[in-house]
Amino acid sequence: MASKVMGLIAKTGRALIYRTIVCVTICISESTPWLLVICEIRQGTAYNVNHKDKILNRKEFKMRYQKVFLQMFLVVFLFVLGGCFSSNPQAIEAFIVPTKTNVSADSYILQPPDEIEIRCSKVPEIHLQSQKIRPDGKVTFEGLGEIRAAGKTPKELADLLHEKILLLYALAGEHPIDVQIVTYKSKYYYVLGQVFFSGPKICTGRDTVLKAIAAARPTTLAWTERIQVVRPSSNPNAVPKIFELNYNRMIAHGDTSRNVLLEEGDIVFVPPTILAAIGLKVEELLSPVGRAFSTVNIVQGPPNNR
Repeated sequence: MASKVMGLIAKTGRALIYRTIVCVTICISESTPWLLVICEIRQGTAYNVNHKDKILNRKEFKMRYQKVFLQMFLVVFLFVLGGCFSSNPQAIEAFIVPTKTNVSADSYILQPPDEIEIRCSKVPEIHLQSQKIRPDGKVTFEGLGEIRAAGKTPKELADLLHEKILLLYALAGEHPIDVQIVTYKSKYYYVLGQVFFSGPKICTGRDTVLKAIAAARPTTLAWTERIQVVRPSSNPNAVPKIFELNYNRMIAHGDTSRNVLLEEGDIVFVPPTILAAIGLKVEELLSPVGRAFSTVNIVQGPPNNR
């Protein structure tokens, strides 16, 4: 019995929210201060108390509602079309295609808080030692002291360690010391928009846009034919590089001509479809009104400890 009562209250609350939104929308369209308007709907008739008690029959009320809704739809539609995209097909030239370059860990620039591991079997003090680069950009090894690692490639750091170790040991061989990256933690790119797993992603230097989108998993609201790939510019006088790709064509037909490598700071934006964008914008506009006129708030307490 209690569940039926709560269901009836919730249903009544939803109907009240819907009717209130309709009335408030009409009041706004007539340039009437909506905070001073009291709207009531009874048996399909709307009464405007502070607007000279004007009575609208059902047909006129419906026509006005449809007109206002159409106006709102057109405004949101034009807003969505005008503000979504600013891509340039030539901007893809600023990106690197993985098949035309050889990107390896040796070209990676170390920064805090990347973690590295040293391999040098002839020097037990540092062999298989893992170090996380500190915020000051340095690492510390027994017998060698502090060494600046930030801003160097793994090979450059290995050469620096070799110079210091030669003061203590006689090492044979051309490359007796190897520096390997254990975890990449200092560089990120971003996948945003209509995806299940949005946010910053660790950039290893071998991350393609196809890998990034597939890992983020676009939602059913995603406009996968018009995904935007953005390379921001730190120079205020330079224009960011933005190009567009069709993810559906990429996975259905194997068209990887736009499957570029992502660099630190790149942004992959998955926009909503036109209808999804309109729905999200309407929800953004009406959700505060819905919360203001909400009549039912069910709070579930924590389960009882047994």
